[in-house]
Amino acid sequence: MVTSTDATGQIAGTPDAGLVEQALAYAREHGEAVALPTSESVLSHAEGMLRILDGLRIDDAARAAACLFPVAAFVPETEGEIAERFGDEVARLVKDVRQLLRIGAIAVNRGDTVEAPSSRNEAQARHEQVEALRKMLLAFAQDIRVVLVRLASRLQTLRWLAQTKNAPLPGVARETLDIYAPLANRLGIWQMKWELEDLAFRFEQPDTYKRIARLLDEKRIEREGYISQAIERLQRELAAAGIRAEVSGRPKHIYSIWKKMRGKDLDFADLYDVRAFRVIVDDIKDCYAVLGIVHHVWQPIPREFDDYISRPKANGYKSLHTVVIGDDGRAFEVQIRTHEMHHFAEYGVAAHWRYKEAGGKGYSGQFAANESYDEKIAWLRQLLAWKDDADHTVAHDESPWEQLKHAAIDDHIYVLTPQARVVALPQGATPVDFAYYLHTDLGHRCRGARVDGAMVPLNTPLKNGQTVEIVAVKQGGPSRDWLNADLGYLASSRARAKVRAWFNALDSQETIAQGRVLIDKTLQREGKTAVNLDVLATRLGFKTPDELYAAVAKEEFSLRHVEQALRHPEGEGAPQVSEEEAVTKKSRATSVARGAKSGVLVVGVDSLMTQMSRCCKPAPPDDIVGFVTRGRGVSIHRRQCHTFQQLAARAPERIIQTEWGKKSDAVYPVAIHVEAIDRQGLLRDISEVLSREKINVTGVKTLSSKGVARMQFTAEVAEATQLQRALGLIEEVSGVLQAQRK
Repeated sequence: MVTSTDATGQIAGTPDAGLVEQALAYAREHGEAVALPTSESVLSHAEGMLRILDGLRIDDAARAAACLFPVAAFVPETEGEIAERFGDEVARLVKDVRQLLRIGAIAVNRGDTVEAPSSRNEAQARHEQVEALRKMLLAFAQDIRVVLVRLASRLQTLRWLAQTKNAPLPGVARETLDIYAPLANRLGIWQMKWELEDLAFRFEQPDTYKRIARLLDEKRIEREGYISQAIERLQRELAAAGIRAEVSGRPKHIYSIWKKMRGKDLDFADLYDVRAFRVIVDDIKDCYAVLGIVHHVWQPIPREFDDYISRPKANGYKSLHTVVIGDDGRAFEVQIRTHEMHHFAEYGVAAHWRYKEAGGKGYSGQFAANESYDEKIAWLRQLLAWKDDADHTVAHDESPWEQLKHAAIDDHIYVLTPQARVVALPQGATPVDFAYYLHTDLGHRCRGARVDGAMVPLNTPLKNGQTVEIVAVKQGGPSRDWLNADLGYLASSRARAKVRAWFNALDSQETIAQGRVLIDKTLQREGKTAVNLDVLATRLGFKTPDELYAAVAKEEFSLRHVEQALRHPEGEGAPQVSEEEAVTKKSRATSVARGAKSGVLVVGVDSLMTQMSRCCKPAPPDDIVGFVTRGRGVSIHRRQCHTFQQLAARAPERIIQTEWGKKSDAVYPVAIHVEAIDRQGLLRDISEVLSREKINVTGVKTLSSKGVARMQFTAEVAEATQLQRALGLIEEVSGVLQAQRK
């Protein structure tokens, strides 16, 4: 244990002298007369940190870095010597601790860590920023020893200020309560956590601190003494009953008392757990056995008993809570749980730190836990617990401290805006990702970036703790190169989506512009340039002119309909455009749809009046059958046609046998259904296939939803085999999912 130093610089009582001894001697040589901003000397600060870190049993390199980082920060021209004299590991730790100092200074200088928020939105924004700063500190320090050294430094600063009765710099107390004490809490360093809180609270709200201290009307050492006596008494009773249990306790500290009074809206007189201890046993039946013993030894307060074992909290927390009256007439709380319950409470999703930081909502178990982040914190705390077990070994014989050196806590990186706002980004994020996070328009206009004041390429991966400033033009858009994954401009799916949306909108504008040109030419050709385009679009079944332009440009709507609408205004015999066929061409003269002979023989006779049914649109060599209608001759159906089957069921006597006659020049209308991934030019590509196969298309209906286009074609074929060949070719078109005869 580090207790004092002699005249030669030896550290009395320290088993790991050597590296730490050299570091402390270096601090004495260069920093004994150098004062920190708090007026404490660099040497005094280094010695104080060693006393704190000794309790954590931290390794030599981190202890040496604790001695050296104040020297490197406040004594000029010493940083370069540290790597030469103490090695790369110590130099890296010193550098990282100084980075955390810089981040802490930014937090203090930001107004929101000092000023109270004036609205709920501001309070929420402030809470999010404070949480981001906490995560940033842990994420930045991939080596957790850096955080431990930083916590020790802050605790030593507060100890020295309290001892010398000096006031801290503005914002230091609030920063400690907002950031550093919660970090110590998350890491399970309880002793450091409560001391940081009490000292910071003493400076932050001195009057409240003194009032609660008076209400306690007993010194901490007296409270601790009472708890120790109560624990010894309970241990004797448990031993006599043959129950194996771990009993531990500590009195509530002043900040915790104030926080619970505020969080639960209680008066001091209503607090029963100012003094408390916990009993941990092997199984559930022992929990209730211990409860009986506790109630036998001390008088219980019935209304203060909570059985969270039979009725767990919503977050899964289990324990027995009871409040009893001690021998001195004062109440204290006892918590009883199994080892499994304790592990869940301390390391599980219902981790203790979650409800401690959540305030009033947390005390009732209401909080939004981030399971992935919680699991990593739990793992880190477990490593910190293991590091005190000299006999503990892990996979590949790697010690817990070796794992702690490389313990990555968060999948994000945290960078700063020039105004010190913390921004969380995915690993590998670039300045372009950063710009899109701040604002979509800033991302579009981003043309350069400064990282920590130096210009860098836009595809430079950012690192934790860097300050990023975007250089933007007044107007502009993104580069298509940004979507090229090989170039590494974007790591965020959110940013990529925004870039794609910009180009999709640009393509849409170009399509609309092309369609507007085609419509304008049609208007000039028809001599109707003064026509109201909104009215024209509405007549043609479109909500806006832009929708009409886009449909025309994509060849999804024929200009012939525009011409007809212009030539035949409403009320003058304007042709009706079928809702089912948005594009229509004239049938061939040889089409049976225009009266050409179908070539169907009815019972060996070809002179009977026949018509091809519109429901199934038969074509040679389909298996066909006839149905005698009233006044319209024989209707020809495909034999498997659903409509024919219904007709035949009602009037089987009207069925008449038919067959295809000699091959003729007639063409037959058929229905084609195509489903494809929607894209520009899709209709054109499918139409080209049909054109090459010499298939005339007389109607097209399209519907696009959620990126999938569904198209209904009415085409004229000489025989079904021609259609099958065309369907195979359509399915080879890029994006087509299926093509089939309807």
